[in-house]
Amino acid sequence: MLIAGNWKMNGTPDSMDEFGRMIARAPEATARGIDLLVCPPAILISKFADRATVSKIAIGGQDCHPEEKGAHTGDISAEMLASCGASAVIVGHSERRADHGETDELVAAKAAAAQRAGLTAIVCVGETEAQRDAGETEAVVGGQLDGSVPASLDPSRLVVAYEPVWAIGTGRTPSVEDVAAVHKAIRDRLEARFSTHVPILYGGSVKPSNAAELLAVENVDGALVGGASLKADDFIGIALAAPKAA
Repeated sequence: MLIAGNWKMNGTPDSMDEFGRMIARAPEATARGIDLLVCPPAILISKFADRATVSKIAIGGQDCHPEEKGAHTGDISAEMLASCGASAVIVGHSERRADHGETDELVAAKAAAAQRAGLTAIVCVGETEAQRDAGETEAVVGGQLDGSVPASLDPSRLVVAYEPVWAIGTGRTPSVEDVAAVHKAIRDRLEARFSTHVPILYGGSVKPSNAAELLAVENVDGALVGGASLKADDFIGIALAAPKAA
């Protein structure tokens, strides 16, 4: 099980205190075989990575540019993230796709850049409410998955996160049956492409109160947590709700 926290555009150096509380409680989860990953804003990656050396919490980025370097004002390369202590990076989050017009092709280039830099790519896929209502969920998610994961990607450095767009930050979650159906469809596509098991995370208003139910669903290998990852008690609470590793 991997419990990954996406802090989005939240956090300042003052957030080190809350991260310190996460570090203090991390052994409760890691002792159960649960992996923890926190993806803070870029300004905090180095600080968090330095602090995390005393714990088993891994640190990741929230986005990267496809190129290693160059005239790309305001962008951050995968190599830069790695140099700051990151071990993973989120690519293709629905907020990036919607707010910045990111295409599957661009997401695939970013995933390839992550591999180039030795990072794990957490590739996000998910449907809008209109697409779900139209019965297009599996077609949309499958298309995003096919287009966003390059054929050359090393599956040992790949994680897929299914986030129904309509559930992110809304407090709404799909039914257990719906989550199971989409994760099964994703699993089938991944197994058709790769011989290695690729973890599939569920994201979308995950919180301590619903984590146990969601993390018990077949083919759910963890969670990508948004708002609830900003508080140590909530984040570790979600991790403790995950099934104990065999």
